[in-house]
Amino acid sequence: MPATPDSARPDIDTILAELNEQQRAAAGHDNGPLLIIAGAGTGKTATLAHRVACLIAGGIDPGRILLLTFTRRAAAEMLRRVDQILERSRQKLGHAINAGSVARRIWGGTFHAVASRLLRLHCDSVGLPRAFTILDRGDSEDLMQEERAAQGLGDSKTRFPLKGTCLDIYSRCVNCQKPLAEVVETCFPWCRQHIDALKGLFHAYVDRKESLAVLDYDDLLLYWHALFEKPEAAQVIRSRFDAILVDEYQDTNALQAEILKGVAPAGQGLTVVGDDAQSIYSFRAATVRNILDFPAQFPGATVLALEQNYRSTQPILDATNAVMFQAQEGFRKNLWTDRKQGLLPELVHCQDEAEQTQFVVAQILRSRESGTTLKQQAILFRAGHHSLDLELELARRNIPFQKYGGLRFIETAHVKDLLSFLRLAENPRDTLAGGRMLQLIPGIGPKKAAQLLSKLADARGDFRVWKDFSPPVQAGETWTALVEMMIGLSSPDAQSESISSQVHRIRTLYGPLLEQKLDHPQARLRDLEQLEIVAGRFADRTEFLADITLDPPTSTQDFAADPLLDEDYVILSTIHSAKGLEWDSVFVIHAADGNIPSDMATASQEEIEEERRLFYVALTRARDRLFVCYPQRYYFANRRRGDEYGFAQRTRFLPAEVASLFQDRLAIEHDPLVQKIVEAASARLSSAEVRERLKQVFG
Repeated sequence: MPATPDSARPDIDTILAELNEQQRAAAGHDNGPLLIIAGAGTGKTATLAHRVACLIAGGIDPGRILLLTFTRRAAAEMLRRVDQILERSRQKLGHAINAGSVARRIWGGTFHAVASRLLRLHCDSVGLPRAFTILDRGDSEDLMQEERAAQGLGDSKTRFPLKGTCLDIYSRCVNCQKPLAEVVETCFPWCRQHIDALKGLFHAYVDRKESLAVLDYDDLLLYWHALFEKPEAAQVIRSRFDAILVDEYQDTNALQAEILKGVAPAGQGLTVVGDDAQSIYSFRAATVRNILDFPAQFPGATVLALEQNYRSTQPILDATNAVMFQAQEGFRKNLWTDRKQGLLPELVHCQDEAEQTQFVVAQILRSRESGTTLKQQAILFRAGHHSLDLELELARRNIPFQKYGGLRFIETAHVKDLLSFLRLAENPRDTLAGGRMLQLIPGIGPKKAAQLLSKLADARGDFRVWKDFSPPVQAGETWTALVEMMIGLSSPDAQSESISSQVHRIRTLYGPLLEQKLDHPQARLRDLEQLEIVAGRFADRTEFLADITLDPPTSTQDFAADPLLDEDYVILSTIHSAKGLEWDSVFVIHAADGNIPSDMATASQEEIEEERRLFYVALTRARDRLFVCYPQRYYFANRRRGDEYGFAQRTRFLPAEVASLFQDRLAIEHDPLVQKIVEAASARLSSAEVRERLKQVFG
């Protein structure tokens, strides 16, 4: 932090008074590079928000602060807290500190959103057209497939990777900053024989994006990184910020770390916050090395740990601490809390998956009757299919649930359809959007769409050229209305038209087409109404398209009410999706070796260590009650082996010394109803009676 004027010191002292000792040291740190190791539940967000408030109270212009998060919601929440902190300080001291909301002035957002904003400002430095559009994941896969088909790679007699895998390989190369051969050998060994073909495919994919004036997610980071190769642009970007703060640093990839080095080469003004024990996204190219190697990358960096936990009871923390003490590498933390009392976490031994399901459902209902709502209970698992038996039982017992995951809002057909109109109006070279839009019109297929887009390109994006086209009979008046609308949307006058008005025009034309082509039309039309409302929050079309693509809602739940018309519902979630969340009661199921850790992630010690961190993340979601369920018997029905089964071993992450911190239970002991049935059966019939009946068989 720059030298603080004496007049500002009381303001900062007032802000820091709200924090514990470790948090105060982090929030009030000077301007040198700072790594905050924030253990689970230790107030990471509060500490980072207070650090931003301290910077502003110390005299830094909010417009010269860069705050990087991994979701838009995280950035918005952080900035909201900063406003609240400064307002409380103002009230206590009786004067204003930089009065007004800082949320509108701080550069806050995801890496990709900030990259998009900077590239709009500096596109000339890296040869980008100002009107570039951004491909979402689905569009990127479709474009990869077009090039894959053009090169005949799908006709190979050998198994060539599908479009999604091709994009995964491409993306990992970009984000890990590693050569193709190394990425394939490490992560996709079955693709070794296709390295040369993949290289040609990726070259064509890159060239095709250039011709269409589009960027995918990876390009945003790649071009931002490239800006630092231009001394003039690099200097402008570096001089723009006095302070750079990064949340969830353990989830960054190699390219993002290089970008931060470009923004702050010596680390001055750089603060990163994270927890190496929660680095679980290597499948997205994130690397734990970024946080572990931070002190070496920025010599003289200060490392501060937050260890006071505000979430869990001490018995739960004792168990989770013990799990991570086994890790081979990392920053050691011993989480503690003032909540010393509490029930021991429970290690529940189940005969099989069915018994595990019966135990979990029975315990959930008991907890509900004791005052813990369903929403405050979560069932966590390593893979999505691990919950299938449980979902059937919950449905049978009429217990509502919400499962985290599924198709993202922007990936649904009707939303992609509507956005294709806007994308083509914004960038007439975007043939992916154009092809999708044109084929919505009855009678227009891929060939006619390609011809129309070729004519549009020859006319330099002037949609009036489509007036000469004689549409198929099936198109009726729709074609004429479409051409007139696209001419209007691409005209200079459209700049003064609100985005919600533009979406309304498209929705009016597209609505009847949607009703003809897609199922559940009324629900989809309501989605588009919500999208029109959301569009009204944006100043221009470019900003709206970038924002909805880079940080899309998962569904209209983000805009409207809860998804279930019920009083309550239990949460089902993969462990990855549960990161950052917390519940009163948590059930971790299938804690058997082969599931935790996954048998697909034990090829190296690094993979096993990440699986340990994933298990730790699951355990640390619990506030009051923690149940770890371990089925002993697994059937092989999915392998067509009938009733054959094998015995599983308890997860290797709970060796005897760690398991001793749990209370051992048998699942059947937790279900009085089952116990009563057993007792009743034994009371009715004795063993002697059975033997006598058997003897009677022989006469």
